[in-house]
Order: sequence, then C-alpha cells, then structure tokens
Amino acid sequence: MNSPGEPSAPGRHAVLVGGEVIPEERVEAVLEAVPARDREARPQGRARAERQRRRWATQVVVADELARRACAARGLAPPAGAAPAGALAVSGTEVADLGSIIAVALAHSPAARALLAALETEQRVPEMAVRAYYERNPDRFLTAEALRRGVDPYGGAGPGDFLPYDEIHDDVVRELRRAMGRQAFFDWLDRARADVEYAPGHEHPGDPSHPDHEHRH
Repeated sequence: MNSPGEPSAPGRHAVLVGGEVIPEERVEAVLEAVPARDREARPQGRARAERQRRRWATQVVVADELARRACAARGLAPPAGAAPAGALAVSGTEVADLGSIIAVALAHSPAARALLAALETEQRVPEMAVRAYYERNPDRFLTAEALRRGVDPYGGAGPGDFLPYDEIHDDVVRELRRAMGRQAFFDWLDRARADVEYAPGHEHPGDPSHPDHEHRH
C-alpha cells in the first residue's frame, strides 16, 4: 500500500463497511475539496499533518457511506446529484458547533443531510423543556427596547423587558429540535461506525493505536 499521506493508487481501498470495499478515490476527492488548513515548516511536521488529514478525510467518507446506507434502509431519497465538486464551503461556526468531520460530512454528503433532516423531524420537544430554556436564558429574550437601554437580564429587568413566552415559543421549539436532531445524528454515527474496518493509514485520527493520533474533530 502507498505510504500514508501520499496519493492513493487506483484500486486501493480505504475502509471496509459491512465487508464492502470503499475505494481510496473517495478519500482523495475529499482531500481535493478541502485544502489543508496549515502547512508545517518542517518536512516531518508536514508528513505527519498529511497523514492525519488523510485519516480525517476517511472519516468524512465513512460518514457519507453510512448515511447512504441509513437512507436506503429508511426509504429516504437524498437530494439529487452527487457530492459537490470543488472546494467545500464550511463556516467556522459550523466547525465549532459540529466538529470538522461532521461539518464537512454534511457539506459533502447529500445522504448525511437527508438523514439529519429526518432525525430532526422525528424529535419531540417536551413543553417543559421549552419553558426551562426560556427561563434559563433571559438574555436571549430581551425586547429591542430593553436591549437599546442596556437592561441587565439577570438583574433589574422587569417583565415588560422580555419577549412574551407565547411569542417566542415556536422559535425555541425549532431550536431545541435542531439541537436534538444533531445529537441523534452524532449518536447514530457512533453506533454505525462499529462495523467499519480501516486500512492502514486510514484509521480514525484519534485512534491511539497509531503514533500520530490526536483527538481533534
């Protein structure tokens, strides 16, 4: 097999999912679409970074493949078209919220987006959770006038300084459902990856069995 970090040779595989070969070409496509974030000055550092980047890209491909299978099992039809060509646009906020693997997987994979949307739709938000969120986060529900006056939501604010609960109820439900859907997606992916076997050089970046491991998503 080619050395980790080097371009793959045609016909090589990156992982086995349920015993089925997933070719390295799919990992290469992710690497081409997501430029390296930084370049180490020392050759040794560059080589290590590229090895880790290949392992990271493999996780994106694994998420895509598993999502395709989950969509097929659920009878979901992912959006038409293949994964986008060219550089993927992923915001820093998405990376901070989701981790770089999931953020890029969602940008790269129509199946992952379809599955996430389905999981989000399935979530039921208890009324108690909506009320608790409203009461825990008064800073998020100040009126425009209270914001203009610089009212402290945690001290000195009156009832009229806050948006009425009934007015913001549906927005809070949507926000909580979205968060619950994401958590369901994370939980699904953790379970689904148990059936994945990695070829050398494609292990999870945080796998302690290889010397370059680091737990960074």
